[in-house]
Amino acid sequence: QVQLVESGGGKVQAGGSLRLSCAASARTLNNYAVGWFRQAPGKEREFVAAISLGGGSTYYVDSVKGRFTISRDNAKVLLQVNSLKPEDTAVYYCAASGVVGDLAVLKFTSNYAYWGQGTQVTVSS
Repeated sequence: QVQLVESGGGKVQAGGSLRLSCAASARTLNNYAVGWFRQAPGKEREFVAAISLGGGSTYYVDSVKGRFTISRDNAKVLLQVNSLKPEDTAVYYCAASGVVGDLAVLKFTSNYAYWGQGTQVTVSS
């Protein structure tokens, strides 16, 4: 069992930045591909970004390209979120997957075995 813990959320004004972090409580994330998702009130959970098991490949939803960056830092996975907009307001979740191959499959929640509890990001205009 892998327990994931997100941190780094908060309240910022539009144009601001945050760095979200995802860590595994008992096992390293280095053995998994990792994705970030978000869910706004009243909306479905949405894929944001994913990084391959080795960290050499990344994949983003179009709406965050050029603003968000996913990376690995030792045993953690980071999501740097810049130029935030009010529509980025959501609870952000990280998830771990044993799936290998085309990163595009990591946009589907069904391909993840483990999920964190989420961290709130609120962007004011």
